[in-house]
Amino acid sequence: MANTKSALLVGVGGQGAILTAKVLVNGLMKAGFDVKMSEVHGMSQRGGSVSTQVHWGEKVNSPVIGKGAADIIVAFEKMEAVRYSDYLKPDGIVVVNDYEMASSSIAAGLAEYPEGCIEELRKHFTTYSLNAAEIAASLGSSKCMNIVLFGSMVKALGMESIADWEAVIREIVPAKFAELNIDAYRAGYGAIN
Repeated sequence: MANTKSALLVGVGGQGAILTAKVLVNGLMKAGFDVKMSEVHGMSQRGGSVSTQVHWGEKVNSPVIGKGAADIIVAFEKMEAVRYSDYLKPDGIVVVNDYEMASSSIAAGLAEYPEGCIEELRKHFTTYSLNAAEIAASLGSSKCMNIVLFGSMVKALGMESIADWEAVIREIVPAKFAELNIDAYRAGYGAIN
């Protein structure tokens, strides 16, 4: 579909992918875009895979992003980036958290965590890697890791001027966490070149 963009936010349950998508969607709607969002929770309460698809543009008929159609994947966990990489366009962008969260089969010793996830992504896509968990912890709370990644996504897509993202973050997150999340957004934005 012409004049549309799409983002796939992927991670493991509890990492904040859905909240991040809500920040993105609200900012895009305020900017006047037609926006559609779809969530797949999987076994999110048990550390399972979570994905959120956001599609925006002048006119969007469906939130669904087909394989080979996403402009960007924002991965909250690096194995999830690889798992969903076939959804990216050939010239797509990956923003990946250099962070490992063992799946239940890995935690049970039935499988091993794959090596070289980020290196493999770099072979095929423009890939920005950062340790969002470490950045968030340095700000005082690992719970803002998702907004660190959101800041990196805004920079990677050149979306700074589309919306007042800091104002949108203030509207979405609870007031007592607003400043922490603004700091997280700024840190994530500054974390990639």
